[in-house]
Amino acid sequence: MAAEKRDVGTDVVVLEVEDRVATITLNRPEAMNTMSRALSGGMSEAFRQVQEDPEIRVAIITGTGRAFCAGADLKERAASEAQGGPGMSPIAQLVKPSRGFGASGVTKPVIAAVNGYCLGGGMELALQCDILIGSNEAAFALPEIVHGFFPGGGGPQRLPRHIPHSMAMEMILTGDRIDAATAFRVGLISRLTAAEDLLPTAKQIGTRIARHAPLAIAAVKEVAYTSQEMELGQSLRFGNLLRWVIGQTDDAKEGPRAFVERREPNFKGQ
Repeated sequence: MAAEKRDVGTDVVVLEVEDRVATITLNRPEAMNTMSRALSGGMSEAFRQVQEDPEIRVAIITGTGRAFCAGADLKERAASEAQGGPGMSPIAQLVKPSRGFGASGVTKPVIAAVNGYCLGGGMELALQCDILIGSNEAAFALPEIVHGFFPGGGGPQRLPRHIPHSMAMEMILTGDRIDAATAFRVGLISRLTAAEDLLPTAKQIGTRIARHAPLAIAAVKEVAYTSQEMELGQSLRFGNLLRWVIGQTDDAKEGPRAFVERREPNFKGQ
């Protein structure tokens, strides 16, 4: 079956769906896929469709050209400020905390396939995803500190939860980049591939996950993240509660039945 292209209102974000896996491609290669208003809007619409469409069970996000995403479009921001548009008001930043770029609000698994430069807001976008893989051309940094401010999309909060504290703080405080091999070594990405193998690898992972029961996937993702804020005993009780709930679903009965009958299960999300 060929991939189905979906409309997200702009050509700088491409959304395609195949075998229950959605691929979101950031498509501003001439601008290193920086976050313009059009790209941010298209990406938000793509994530909305991923979340609301029951036929989509997994999403992959990647970029075209040399970058996954090189952060905010500073040229667009500077032009807007010069014309009296919205800037980076400290008061506005305090009273309206950043909600990120959409991946963190999706209850389905999201895979970041990092093909190149993953900087600033682009790295914060990747950190919102559940699984990060990268090509050998990927590079990661939170360079905002060099420019007199610091990341506002969750980078300082999420990066120390992904990699060792000292490494995370060095990246946050210096703004220095790490290459793909280093990212793999410290566990920021779970797989390191050749450039041509990146998207096929992401789709292979996504297709495997998409075969599983979607309610169980959503629940175990909730357990994994919520338990980070709980002490162990409380998190185990929370996990047991959700496991009991999932155990009442049709899919939880279909799985053992299919095993006994030696066939592939037909999970319907019910």
